[in-house]
Amino acid sequence: MSSKLSTFICQKCGTETSQYFGKCLNCNSWNSIVEEIKSKSSKYQDIKNNKKSIPFNEISSKKILRFTSGFREFDRVLGGGIVPGSVVLLGGEPGIGKSTIVLQSAGKISLNEKVLYITAEESLEQVKIRWERLNQKSIDLKVFAETNLSLIIEEIKRVKPSFAIIDSIQAIHNHEMESSPGSVSQVRACSSELQNLAKDNNIALLIIGHVTKDGALAGPKTLEHLVDTVINFEGDNISSHRLLRSIKNRFGSTFEIGIFEMFEEGLREIKNPSSFFTNKENISGVTTTITNEGTRPLAVDIQALVNKTFYSNPRRTTTGISINRLHQILAVIEKHVGIKLSEFDCYVATGGGFEINDPSSDLGVAISILSSLKNIPPLANSSFIGELGLSGQVRKSNNLRIKIEEAVRLGTKNIVVPKLEEELNNNFRNMINIKEISNIKEAVDYSLSD
Repeated sequence: MSSKLSTFICQKCGTETSQYFGKCLNCNSWNSIVEEIKSKSSKYQDIKNNKKSIPFNEISSKKILRFTSGFREFDRVLGGGIVPGSVVLLGGEPGIGKSTIVLQSAGKISLNEKVLYITAEESLEQVKIRWERLNQKSIDLKVFAETNLSLIIEEIKRVKPSFAIIDSIQAIHNHEMESSPGSVSQVRACSSELQNLAKDNNIALLIIGHVTKDGALAGPKTLEHLVDTVINFEGDNISSHRLLRSIKNRFGSTFEIGIFEMFEEGLREIKNPSSFFTNKENISGVTTTITNEGTRPLAVDIQALVNKTFYSNPRRTTTGISINRLHQILAVIEKHVGIKLSEFDCYVATGGGFEINDPSSDLGVAISILSSLKNIPPLANSSFIGELGLSGQVRKSNNLRIKIEEAVRLGTKNIVVPKLEEELNNNFRNMINIKEISNIKEAVDYSLSD
C-alpha cells in the first residue's frame, strides 16, 4: 500500500522543502520552486546484498583500457580516450553542435565498437538527415528513438553496446514519477538509473545535458556529482571555432580543452590551435602571449585599441579577459610607467575571442596597450609572458618551460619573460632570444623602443 507525498523542489539547485516559497532559501533564486508528487511506500523493502567489504590490499588493480572517440581533441579532454563503464556529461548552449560532435564520434567509434545512439528529441528520420549531411560511415551503430526510461534501459540491455549515447537527458522521463520531463527529480532519477546500468554492465555512457539561461549545466549540480566527467561545449553562432572544456574528470586532467572548427559538413579538429589564434603581422597594438589550458600551451594574440575619450568616464571593454584584470593593469601602467590613461578609452580583445584566465598574459596586455597608445609596433616576432604585480614587478609564470617550448616550436625569435633559473635559460639559449626582465618599465623600454 502506498500514499502520495507532495514536495517542493528548486529547479536550479535541487533543494527540497515541505512547503512553497517564492524564493529558494538555498540559492536565493526567485520563482524556481515547483511542486512535485512522490510516491511513498508504507513498508520498507527487503534488499538482498550479495556484496561484502574486503581489505584494501585485496583489491586487484587493473590498467584502464580506453578506446578512442575518433577525435584526438576529444580524447585529450577525456584524459586519453573513453573509459569503459564511465559516465560522461556533455553540456552546451542550444545549437552549439553537441548532437553533431556526438553523432560524428559515434560513427567513428562504431568502426571498432558497438554503439547505441538514443535520441529522445528527434525522430529517426531527423537523425538520418543530419547523418547524411555529416557524410559519416558506420559499421555497428544502432539508433533508437524513445523517451521512456524503462524502454531505453531494456534496449540497452538487449543491444549490450560498448558505448551508449543519451540525447538528451532532459527529454527522458520515468513513468513511475508524476513530475514532468526535464524537472529536477526526473533528471536526477533518470540519470541515477542510467548510471547504475552503465556501471553494472561496463558500458561507457555519454549524456547530453542542456544549459540554463544563466549558463549553468542544467540538472542541477547533483547531476554533475553523479557522473565521472563533465565537459562543456563552448562557442557562439558567429565564430566558427568551438571549445570542448573539461570541468570535472575522474580519469584525467581538469580544465583541459579541445579545439574544433564548425563547417557545413560537421566539426573538424584544429591540429595546430596556436596558429588559429595568432597572426604574424607586426602592427601596433597587437602582441602574442602564451597561455596554459590544462596541459596544453597555446599562443594567443592580444589586441588593444587606445583612443582619446569623448566621455567624462573613459570606456573600458574586454573580450576574452577579465575587465577587472584590465583595470588593474591600467593602474600599474599609470603608477609605474608614468603614462596617464584616464583620458583614453581602452578596448582589449584576444584572438578569436579565446578566453584567457592565465595571469601570465598580463605583460602582453600591458605592451599591447602602450603599443597602441604610442602607435609603435612592438618588438617583431616576439611573445610576452609574465604576471604584473601591483608594485610593477613582473612575477614568475607557472609552466614557463612548456610555454617557451611552444614559442620555439612556432618559430618565435624573441620572448620576454620574468627572471629565469640559470639552468632553464641555458637549455633554450641557442633556440630563441630570451629577454629576462624584472619590472614593467624594463619590458616597455625593450619592447617599444623606436
